[in-house]
Amino acid sequence: MAHVAIVGTGVIGASWAALFAAHGHEVRATDPRPDAAGALRAAIDRCWPSLERQGLVADGASPDLVGMAASLADAVDGAAFVQESAPERLDLKLDLYRQIDAAAGGDVVIASSSSGLMPTELQRACAHHPERVLVGHPFNPPHLVPLVEVVGGAATSDAVIGDAMDRYSSIGKSPIHIRAELPGHVTNRLQAALWREAYWLVEQGVVSVAEIDRAIASGPGLRWALLGPFATQHLSGGDGGIAHVVEHLGPPMVEWWETMRTPAWTPELKAAVVAGVEAELAGIDEAAMTDDRDRLLEQLIVAKAAAAHLPEERRR
Repeated sequence: MAHVAIVGTGVIGASWAALFAAHGHEVRATDPRPDAAGALRAAIDRCWPSLERQGLVADGASPDLVGMAASLADAVDGAAFVQESAPERLDLKLDLYRQIDAAAGGDVVIASSSSGLMPTELQRACAHHPERVLVGHPFNPPHLVPLVEVVGGAATSDAVIGDAMDRYSSIGKSPIHIRAELPGHVTNRLQAALWREAYWLVEQGVVSVAEIDRAIASGPGLRWALLGPFATQHLSGGDGGIAHVVEHLGPPMVEWWETMRTPAWTPELKAAVVAGVEAELAGIDEAAMTDDRDRLLEQLIVAKAAAAHLPEERRR
């Protein structure tokens, strides 16, 4: 079986490496940092128990499937798939893509984990095969959160989009195909829309930072973890479903939209948010909080996978 190349072994790249290895793929990673090999091994060891608890480790899979290549060219030569997770600097990525395009087989998909760069920009560096370059943007950490956004550029072929969607699905991801290049892709834009209103509410003194977090985490966030915003609206419409919502509950929502404003990004607002978060988390061990979050996410992901009537799980 041809290997998977991981270019960049920071937090995102190491998590990708663990996920591919858990599904039985040999992984060849590359990173210029002097401590990259040791840091990658430590990261894989941290990720592996979570993958086991999620039931994502294939028979015979092992952390030993992950190794460091001698060079970038060695990592991508003969690879079946390339996942690039280098720092978010266009100049750096363009240099990497020139090298990857020259060394990788012509039919090999090259996917970037970039959260903000457009695939058309990356394709500029690929004189040989720009059609096989796309963005495969995960949510952190990739070995835990199923979502990946697949975004093609101006030259990306439909076949490459299909190959990437299939590849991600085969390792337990939940890919969505984004059909236009937009800053922030789609999911970060949705988050930004919520943050915009949250920051404005803090600016106006309507509620505290902690109360906004509670409003989401103890309210709609619980439902959104199971069903997306449109399916949630459908259930709120009772027997009439989404058709009832758009006809009868939609007009008040449109009136709310008209009252929404963008906050002024002032030093005072930033200081208020920082102080609010510090107050909310005072006395909490943040490392333990992160562990609790990840453990509960694992349990939710496993429980969702066992559900027979959720739209996302039904498609898998």
